Amino acid sequence: MPNHEHASQSPPQLRYALLVEWGTRIGLLVLSLSFIAYASGLVPAHVPLERLPQLWTQPVGDYVAATGTPTGWAWLQLLHRSDVLGLAGIAILSVSSVVGLLALVPMYAALRDRSFVVLCLLQALVVLVAASGLLSGGH
Repeated sequence: MPNHEHASQSPPQLRYALLVEWGTRIGLLVLSLSFIAYASGLVPAHVPLERLPQLWTQPVGDYVAATGTPTGWAWLQLLHRSDVLGLAGIAILSVSSVVGLLALVPMYAALRDRSFVVLCLLQALVVLVAASGLLSGGH
């Protein structure tokens, strides 16, 4: 683990970096464990590993139809499946920056730095709206 004691970064930068670092570690751990569970067969998969070679060449619509894979946020209902669990790792990686940004809001508010409070909130909002699928018609 890096030594942050003598870092020249500001406290908000260090807080953001620490949260993103831990979000990355946790996300990569979930990705790694889900891959091991999938490849080893320890946890049942939604799409069995042996079917993938025939499905990889399919357009996404055909893949979804052939496998019954849900679209949008409906993947959450299949988190108990090893192949879908990897998406949780990706989601953790994606949300770690939002957690970091939101953790900065109280710090910048205490410093009375309204512009950074607004910037952090707006950046977090943009990521959350993009992830929601509201602008692309996702579920």
